[in-house]
Amino acid sequence: MNAPTDTASPLLRLPGAVAADPTGPDAGVAAHYGDPMREQRTLAETVGLVDRSNRGVLQVPGADRLSWLHTLGSQHLERVDAPTGSELLLLSPHGHIEHHAVLAEFDQAVWLDTEPGAAGALLDFLTSMRFLLRVEPTDVTAGYAVVSLVGPDAPAALARLGVPELGPARVAAVPPAQFATGAVPPAPTSTFPVVALPGGGFARRMPDFGDAAVIDLVLPRPALAELPERLAVPVAGSWAYEALRVAAGRPRFGLDTDHRTIPAEGGLLASAVHLDKGCYRGQETVARVHNLGRPPRRTVLLHLDGIGEQLPAPGTPVLRDDRQVGVVGSAARHYELGPVTLALVKQNVPADAALRIGDANAAIDPDL
Repeated sequence: MNAPTDTASPLLRLPGAVAADPTGPDAGVAAHYGDPMREQRTLAETVGLVDRSNRGVLQVPGADRLSWLHTLGSQHLERVDAPTGSELLLLSPHGHIEHHAVLAEFDQAVWLDTEPGAAGALLDFLTSMRFLLRVEPTDVTAGYAVVSLVGPDAPAALARLGVPELGPARVAAVPPAQFATGAVPPAPTSTFPVVALPGGGFARRMPDFGDAAVIDLVLPRPALAELPERLAVPVAGSWAYEALRVAAGRPRFGLDTDHRTIPAEGGLLASAVHLDKGCYRGQETVARVHNLGRPPRRTVLLHLDGIGEQLPAPGTPVLRDDRQVGVVGSAARHYELGPVTLALVKQNVPADAALRIGDANAAIDPDL
């Protein structure tokens, strides 16, 4: 998935900026600004601004927008009180994840932001499902950008824009298998507070990365250039953001999922799936796997011994006794943990299994 080519970020022109690999998932933004380990520590201990403006942004106005998305996707959206955010999956008939979006009901529209390069396919799908409903899905990536404030001091930095403090994001616990009908409240399983920004757009509080708060800002692209100065925070690159995300065990669609991934495998069940909603494509698979309690694979955090200089690429096999038992997703060098990666491994792989990825030894993190 490559970034849009007509939305070059002005934050790439800041001193020290080193662009991310143009063939990689974060093309179009800075990988770092000269010192990625220091930038990680800044995000973990104070606050920094991360350019994520290569993400796609869709807007869905129209009177039927919430009920329409409710019937299409995995999240319960009929009773959303604006402004608020959540997450949504669109599945294949067999329950495989085809699209993932973070959403916000704001200013008489649902806003959906997606992985770089994924907005076009998502828009095509939504457009094909309009029928006669009052909805108007539109790609607004050229006009709006996503950036993230990350760190314990992120709420204080946001306050410099003169907006109210956002409370924490909330993600409901996954109910047990064979739970009673009606046990899950008829509301989104994840709720992300949203507030309007002066000059247009909104801020949305996301689940934390450990002790680091995460606040997404979706705002007009012309506002990007002056944003670091207005917030009075340093910038940090995608490498720093990704390292904290991986260490927090937060999967990323398209990197930590593949064409066979179902929600219970990909670590997206709590934040993006309402298990008592029913009546959406792929729901039968979701319900059956949850009730059986054993999805074929699971997402784990692996610690690598650091022998090799190169991080494993997404798709690299995870081996146990020379037999493939999984596949690598996102990999990063964490400023404290060293090299780590998320991986999809078979359900029957023991938590203490000795694993290998290329020439490196790997061990499953028991605390994730």
